[in-house]
Amino acid sequence: MTATRVCAFSDLEQDTAMRVEVNGVPIAVVRDSNDEVHAIGDTCTHGDISLSEGFVEGDTLECWAHGSAFSLTTGKPLTLPAFEPVPVYAVEIDGDDVLIDINVKKEN
Repeated sequence: MTATRVCAFSDLEQDTAMRVEVNGVPIAVVRDSNDEVHAIGDTCTHGDISLSEGFVEGDTLECWAHGSAFSLTTGKPLTLPAFEPVPVYAVEIDGDDVLIDINVKKEN
């Protein structure tokens, strides 16, 4: 895995998203209520809205503007108005470092 350090695990608050960029790719990094870290594309597919400004609930990230919720594990939209998925990236935790590989996308 050719991963890039994006933040410290301790920088991530539970049930919140943080926007990072890896080689110009905007990514929403989320630490869920189970302390699992997810990385999905930060741009809502319904509009050019940053998902990291949205709301985390369970295993979803909801766009604050129009309410589309995306699965943190698959990137698939679970509610309208979005109908296209966002990419989901590979995450590795190494000590306190959160690493993301934008070249390894999980299947939607």
